[in-house]
Amino acid sequence: MNRHGIHRLTRHAGPRRKAAVLGVLGVAVVGALVATMMPLLAADDPALVAVADTTATTVPQDGDNGVKTSLATCPAPCDGNPRGARDAVVEFAVRGVPATAVGLRATLRVYAWRDAAATVTAYASPVDARQARPAPVEPVTALDSVSRVAEGFNEWDVSALVRGNGNWTVSLAQSGLDTRLYWASRENRDPELRPRLLVDYDVAPTASPTVPATRPATSTPATTAPASPTPRVEPSTPRPSATTPAATPSTTAPANGSGRCGTVSAKLVPSCGAWWGMYSPASAGNGWDHGQAVADVEAQVGRKFDVVHRYHDFSNAGSNGAFPDPYEQQQLREGRLLFFAWESRNFSTGTTFTWADVYSGRHDETIDAVAGRIKAVGAPVFMGFDHEPEDEPAKGSDADFVRAWRYVHDRFARAGASNAVWVWVMMGWSGYHDRYVGLYPGDRYVDWVGYDPYNFQVCNGSTVWKSPHETVGGFYRWLDDNGVGAGKPRMLAEFGTNLHPDDPGAKRRWFEEFPAALKAHPKIKAAIYFNSPGMTRKSSTCDMTMNHNASAVAGFAQAGRDSYLRQPTARSTRD
Repeated sequence: MNRHGIHRLTRHAGPRRKAAVLGVLGVAVVGALVATMMPLLAADDPALVAVADTTATTVPQDGDNGVKTSLATCPAPCDGNPRGARDAVVEFAVRGVPATAVGLRATLRVYAWRDAAATVTAYASPVDARQARPAPVEPVTALDSVSRVAEGFNEWDVSALVRGNGNWTVSLAQSGLDTRLYWASRENRDPELRPRLLVDYDVAPTASPTVPATRPATSTPATTAPASPTPRVEPSTPRPSATTPAATPSTTAPANGSGRCGTVSAKLVPSCGAWWGMYSPASAGNGWDHGQAVADVEAQVGRKFDVVHRYHDFSNAGSNGAFPDPYEQQQLREGRLLFFAWESRNFSTGTTFTWADVYSGRHDETIDAVAGRIKAVGAPVFMGFDHEPEDEPAKGSDADFVRAWRYVHDRFARAGASNAVWVWVMMGWSGYHDRYVGLYPGDRYVDWVGYDPYNFQVCNGSTVWKSPHETVGGFYRWLDDNGVGAGKPRMLAEFGTNLHPDDPGAKRRWFEEFPAALKAHPKIKAAIYFNSPGMTRKSSTCDMTMNHNASAVAGFAQAGRDSYLRQPTARSTRD
């Protein structure tokens, strides 16, 4: 249950063109070139060169940072100097993008002189890149980050900033290494090393198609293998059945969640921001009341969650297997979305079924019964099958998993349960990167791509404290670079952080920084916290729950108040 996270640009129907037009050209000249040279531009994949750059700093320096051959980044304190913070500021002029362009994507590429264990985040910047030594500005809008700097070109997705023609300025801010990093500037004598902006987009279907460019693979350092999770066993306790059918929240359905803020697609993609969700297990202490388990956390953080996550089994009985159960039906009526993680096992007996058992037809009666109940909900619900299959060797091969997934999906379709929104969930651990292509059932069978990133810190024997950006970024980039689930919305189906035994305020700050990490990874459209001590054993140095103390709760509540996680939709009900 250790996972990581980037995403490919959604490809629209119709022929595709790319544009990366030099900003120094006049608009009229560009217009003439577009008609005659676009195929060449698409094939050669040129990029915009920066029109200005400088290093922002408050430290008095001789000379003009805007004409130096290197840019610098450094946090405060930098090399022991509390005033030494430095940000690299780069400006680009985008011209010639047609009014018919859609799906525009912009990638910033800047060359670093060495590898470094530093996180560098790209921000939309109001700083004037033409000044000699402008002061750094407190970052507001995070666009993307790299969790480790590589010697050579590093890339940031800045599509959220570059919306078309105009002048766009990006600042690079560094954390995690208290010494300077140097980057090639636009004045570097080697033109190939200067900062670049790669811009591509789709246009109307009148152009000749070209082959989409593939981003170079990003190296992800190997990490310690994840701790084995404790099974989510939820004992069934009889409870009177609800007699009122679940309400169907009103939903508009623009394609792919696009449109004005406040709309939701038929596949539950919010048009702005991301859903905020919770897995909070019930226990004998509250009578196995799954509804109260969620309500208690909502009371602590002062808002309702958009998504409630529950794990269910193949028993087809009680709260474990006969779902949606009364608790979930009530949560649906109150406007929450439900995510059913369906496991091919029996929680009560501890029996594990193989994927061959599933696709052989042995469990058709159970599959059809669940499909019938899902159909009866009458509203879209998230549905998963055997999350994290890479960690289930006893169930069969990767090919067996794909066959079982498709089998279950197709039986739901035959039963008319078209309201099931299918979420494919992997751990995302780098040690399994070579298996994920083989575990993907195919775009026809998957609606969302999910993964489960954790900042384990000492919980799994590591000593590395990972920021939210580092925690969610690795598998996000791997997905982008390898084209798995290209164009699908992404979900943190589970995520969490440990406490820091040497820094009591670290967990609170981690939560407070989390919305910025989501904004820097805009393909993530839902984030669900796994609030269970079963993830790891509790100890003085290990507790992954978000409410293990008042400071952590305060940080989590602050994150939940961020506007990015509070879309004004009919589904996103809250106090």
